[in-house]
Amino acid sequence: MTNIIIILLILFMGYMVLIMPAITKKKEMKELTQWHYAHRGFHDNKTDAPENSLKSFELAVAHKYGVELDTQLTKDNVVVVFHDETLDRICGVASKVRDYTYEELSAFKLLDSHETIPTFSSVLEIISGKIPMVVEIKMYTGSTLVCELTDKLLHDYSGDYCVESFHPQAVLWYKKNRPQIVRGQLSCKMTGKKDFQPQQLLVQTLVTNIATKPDFIAYCHDDKKSVSRSICKSIFHNTPVAWTIRSQAEMDACKKDFEIFIFEGFEPK
Repeated sequence: MTNIIIILLILFMGYMVLIMPAITKKKEMKELTQWHYAHRGFHDNKTDAPENSLKSFELAVAHKYGVELDTQLTKDNVVVVFHDETLDRICGVASKVRDYTYEELSAFKLLDSHETIPTFSSVLEIISGKIPMVVEIKMYTGSTLVCELTDKLLHDYSGDYCVESFHPQAVLWYKKNRPQIVRGQLSCKMTGKKDFQPQQLLVQTLVTNIATKPDFIAYCHDDKKSVSRSICKSIFHNTPVAWTIRSQAEMDACKKDFEIFIFEGFEPK
């Protein structure tokens, strides 16, 4: 029995080492906690301000909300702001963003609006430091080039921002190349989903933290009882971020579990 207890203790301590995030908070993190963040801009997909459109970011600035947005690359390596890997949901085209040059993508409209897929540089011009940004890096191909080119555009940007990604390699790229930038690990419960892949369990349980040392953990608010997420918050005091909150009731129910909220579909109080 004693041997079993020792083995269990060793396994537990190993697990704690694996999930340990950054424990020293960057001063920039405090500034970021003062805001609520409009998911993909302050958007409404039934209007002329759909998600990740220039109009949605103009509205976020006008309403004084921070924004969460997504960057990925076109065929000719232009950094654009678009969430999905494919264009079908938003543009009605059964192809991937990276299959087109930016000029070709410019012909597609976002849903029923007159808006087109914006470049990241055009979004930065609109935001221009007026509100903070949470920049989610989409690494659909596994290439870190999107990190390099996104960072290049942000290099001389004077506004407040942080970066996050589901892909640990993107978080690791920032740790190695831009350690001063606030970085976060995105995660949620992935087991049981239709497209679940075994390696996703590493992200779900946050064991990749041993390499990436994220400054914050952004977890789906519905999965707030995740053991790894809870330990990162309660024991390591890592900043917890909730996505995506879709009502005031959901936000109120999560206030004791999270410090930063990414929302859509309502105006937080």
